[in-house]
Amino acid sequence: MTVIVHIPALLRPLTNDQKRVEASGASVQEVIEYLDRSHPGIKARLMQDGQLHRFMNIYVNDDDIRFGGELAAPVREGDSITILPAVAGGSGRLQHKPASEGSA
Repeated sequence: MTVIVHIPALLRPLTNDQKRVEASGASVQEVIEYLDRSHPGIKARLMQDGQLHRFMNIYVNDDDIRFGGELAAPVREGDSITILPAVAGGSGRLQHKPASEGSA
């Protein structure tokens, strides 16, 4: 079954800069295996020690797979899979200026 996988900018060098690619499989695991055959190296970026890397999030039709089967989560024809790397960081304490300051 064919699904559409939305590729984040971080992984696009592995997909020839394609934002979306087609893949097939009956589970998220099978889709990742398919992607790795057609775009070598992508599995290594998504997984570690046979598990989804803790800083990678995958959604099937907007449902987070961590709460619905993880890598065994089923996929169906026409499903949309989104790979979303976790983002962390910041600049420390937020400095808030009242709206009246800085506008003239």
